[in-house]
Amino acid sequence: MNYDVVDTLISPEGRLEILSKAEVAKLLDTSQGGLYQIFRKCALAVLNSGSSIDDGKELLERYKDFEIRVIQRERGIKLDIRSAPAHAFVDGKMIKGIHEHLFAVLRDIVYVNFEVTDNPRFDLSRPEGITDAVFHILRNANVIRPQNNPNLVVCWGGHSINSVEYDYSKKVGYQLGLREFDICTGCGPGAMKGPMKGANIGHAKQRLQNGRYLGISEPGIIAAESPNPIVNDLVIMPDIEKRLEAFVRVGHGIVVFPGGAGTAEEILYILGILLHPDNAELPFPLVFTGPSTSREYFERIDGFIRATLGEAATKRYQIIVDDPAEVAKVMHTGIRQVREFRKSRSDAYYFNWGLRIDPEFQRPFKPTHENMRGLSLHKEQPVHLLAAQLRRAFSGIVAGNVKEEGIRAIEQHGKFEIHGESEMMAHLDALLQSFVEQSRMKLPGKVYVPCYRVVR
Repeated sequence: MNYDVVDTLISPEGRLEILSKAEVAKLLDTSQGGLYQIFRKCALAVLNSGSSIDDGKELLERYKDFEIRVIQRERGIKLDIRSAPAHAFVDGKMIKGIHEHLFAVLRDIVYVNFEVTDNPRFDLSRPEGITDAVFHILRNANVIRPQNNPNLVVCWGGHSINSVEYDYSKKVGYQLGLREFDICTGCGPGAMKGPMKGANIGHAKQRLQNGRYLGISEPGIIAAESPNPIVNDLVIMPDIEKRLEAFVRVGHGIVVFPGGAGTAEEILYILGILLHPDNAELPFPLVFTGPSTSREYFERIDGFIRATLGEAATKRYQIIVDDPAEVAKVMHTGIRQVREFRKSRSDAYYFNWGLRIDPEFQRPFKPTHENMRGLSLHKEQPVHLLAAQLRRAFSGIVAGNVKEEGIRAIEQHGKFEIHGESEMMAHLDALLQSFVEQSRMKLPGKVYVPCYRVVR
């Protein structure tokens, strides 16, 4: 099938107008050590905003002729774009929000490679070095706002949700917007777009001119979760672990909507952090919410958490069903406690330096078949470390579902095998099966073939 495409030449608008010769050379380098492939993949995902694709491999194959090149000129750079998706343009001109997102991608890829990865100043083998790198990437993207009181609510949830759940997420976002909260999500469709859309209306009613809709992504997932058009600040972190750390460092509270394996990964990530003994007294409002039709979903999530992480984990979140205003009120109260807590300790409002994140949550996990088989899924370990292992299991499933590299690995070597204690595997298998039955693994209309096998 042929898809409409457009060729164009664009200039930056106030951001990243010049690059060094070394930066341009590496962006054009198609070898394994170059940046071209990662730049091309992220740029195509941005240009594909609004489509129904949630498969990184399918996107790259659909637009196999797509190319993007940096042209260095005396007055600055331009991007020469060939065979781009036509829906990124109106009357032949690129949509402004997509234009901005393209240069945000370029900014972050260049900064991470030249100022973080290749910089001995950041010791990425140590927790402090990783956190420092996360801070500097966010600061370079101009999303650190030291003058603001705590008001950033992170919203997590699936890209594949039904219309009732999507409308509910908009209602929650609206209530948050009326209370002048800004929104941060994974930047994609579904439960990532709904809260931003609702908050945008709430902000308009309150006559707020500078509402923030922060989207945080990473190269492996962006093709499946292309930035939605409401995002006005986009940041591309180097990997999923730094993306998750960015969420919990800049956010002041988290609302979780229904989702699939990726949402379960996020839930286990934040619970594993909050269950660390050093974070026992740290306030961090966490609410799971959805419409009445999602009640069973949260009952299953809650049951899985109780069976694996224990009752203590359930004390760190609230489940609120079918009450958007109550969700916003709980966030308002919780974030006020966050402000008082940090103020009493002279901690920053804009970045949660005081949150202890165990290295097991920071160390990048590569979901190979060998690594998935080797996960330590048993209860003979501290509960926060078990959460880290479970998080990796779901991260691997996400990779096998939507990430280009993961999909190709499944095609080549077969399904991932997940081993662990028999009872724990039974609970995991039941939860995953419920996601499949509720069409939470892929966008509606697509037949889902599991990329995993749970071994009891």
